[in-house]
Amino acid sequence: MIRDILSQAWEAMVYNRRRTAITMIGMAWGIATVVLLLAYGAGFSRAIEAIFAQFGTNVIGMAPGRTSEQAGGEKSGTLVRFTADDVDRIESSVAGIIHISAVVGKDVTVQNDLHTYTWTVNGVRPSFQDIWKMDLEQGRFFTGAEDQERAHVCVIGSESKTKLFSGGWALGETIRLNGVLFTIIGVLTPKIEEGDNSDRNRQIYVPFSTMSDLKDTKYLDQIWFNYSGDYQLAEKSLRETLGAAHHFRPSDHSAIYVFNLLSRLHEFQVLSIGLQVLLSLVGALTLGIAGVGLMNIMLVAVQQRTREIGVEKALGARKRHILLQFLAEAFVITWIGGVGGIALAYLVAAMAGRITFYSAIAKHAEVADIYLKISPVSVIVATVILAITGLVSGMIPAIRAANLDPIEALRYE
Repeated sequence: MIRDILSQAWEAMVYNRRRTAITMIGMAWGIATVVLLLAYGAGFSRAIEAIFAQFGTNVIGMAPGRTSEQAGGEKSGTLVRFTADDVDRIESSVAGIIHISAVVGKDVTVQNDLHTYTWTVNGVRPSFQDIWKMDLEQGRFFTGAEDQERAHVCVIGSESKTKLFSGGWALGETIRLNGVLFTIIGVLTPKIEEGDNSDRNRQIYVPFSTMSDLKDTKYLDQIWFNYSGDYQLAEKSLRETLGAAHHFRPSDHSAIYVFNLLSRLHEFQVLSIGLQVLLSLVGALTLGIAGVGLMNIMLVAVQQRTREIGVEKALGARKRHILLQFLAEAFVITWIGGVGGIALAYLVAAMAGRITFYSAIAKHAEVADIYLKISPVSVIVATVILAITGLVSGMIPAIRAANLDPIEALRYE
């Protein structure tokens, strides 16, 4: 029986091939829209994660500020200052710390035989490389032994190399930082950099102990660490530890400025989820319009085949036979259009390749652009929407056909 029903559906589609083809194109366009919009939403989410992945996600940094609340006998407006003791306190008090580093920075005159610039030099521990995922294009990062020995070595940014040596070989060359000679032992790979005013790829890194030749390192500018565990508990423990040491309330966010990358990432993830839901609704509405077209075509088919339905009922066909006949026709149109639409979506995604997103406003940000990679989840979601659309669009005309009175149907002209 099912074979007969499908055969009848196919014959009806072939007989009205132009109308059927137009309806299939509409369904294909609708399903392709759904799949591509879901792929775009997923690509946007991946782009956001790629931006944060450049610097690591389980990373927390802090800088001193001024208190805004009175606490422990200390008046508000008190300046907070970090020292090496704070690094030890944080390392012993915050659970899950993997690496930690103090940071002291200063804008200094950077010179070689041909060029002179003013750039930021940072004194950091060797562990800073792991915290900030500082990959090297050439050479190596300085070691703990070099930090202890106050070695005059440095690691420079990719743009620093380009400007100082015109893109030539830099390893082993010497530069002067405020007149003090340093040997270049490493060149960093470029990081994402927003605008021409950013100096991220021009910064220079020297051992923390050596930094005292350029600046007093008693008070720290920043402290950074990476960790394993819950990001909220890590920040809470950090604020409580420093609050107890410097006599400010942990709730006083002006006393210390905490940059919690995972917290920021979660904020963007909420935005990404909202965008994907919105795009899914837009795609569903687009496919719904195609479904309305299918319903209209099927209603016309019912009207044109009223006498045929009457004959079938007179020969003993029951309501469910008529219902299945028209449902089968609607589903065949839907699924052929759906398969064509998914194929079209894959074709468009392959042709689109990389869609400019973050690289429009930042250098070296191609990894954070949007790629239309269609996932199995997107196809499954689109297929479910397609099935619901086909069922609803086909059911109403099928019910109307099944409920036709056979005598009235035979009289229909």
